[in-house]
Amino acid sequence: MSNAEIELKLPISDPAAFQSRLLELGFHIETRRTFEHNTLYDTPSRDLRARTEILRIRQYGNTYIVTHKGLADPHSAPDSTRYKVRIETETTVGDGPTLAAIFEHLGYAPAFVYEKYRTEWSHASEPSAHVVVDETPIGTYAELEGPPDWIERTLSQLSIDPATCLTDSYGKLFLDWKQRTGSTAENLTFAEIGAPALV
Repeated sequence: MSNAEIELKLPISDPAAFQSRLLELGFHIETRRTFEHNTLYDTPSRDLRARTEILRIRQYGNTYIVTHKGLADPHSAPDSTRYKVRIETETTVGDGPTLAAIFEHLGYAPAFVYEKYRTEWSHASEPSAHVVVDETPIGTYAELEGPPDWIERTLSQLSIDPATCLTDSYGKLFLDWKQRTGSTAENLTFAEIGAPALV
């Protein structure tokens, strides 16, 4: 199934306080804290990256999800300078390792791996939207995904300064962190970095 993914990301300095505020606002946990392992695939010449696309296999607990993301039509999408907007097509698969082998037979090899512990929150007022809290090896981030008016309303309710929000991917955040710290890690994993490193 394909849909437009509209989101903002923000760094969270106090995850416990942030999640307590979500409870106060009437959010409830949709999915409890779950380990997530993501592998991005690309050709040796990085053809997908050149087209601003990703091909990903995600292991979320015991579930495997395959996802393709590409750029949205700039004429029909919300403000892409304010929000991260992608067309996302994804589905669950029964056997992630076998799908990974198929990708490699087709010329797509692992290009980047990133890990996190994710907690998903939702609110009855907007069932299609959600807030996730991602604990990564380089810090904790929240993502707000949903209609733009819901995102703006939720930011206001959380007393979040919009200037602190990001549209960067975890890959971009990782590269920026490497530049700041001089780390030689090649992937955003707990094994390579430890957990959590200072942002």
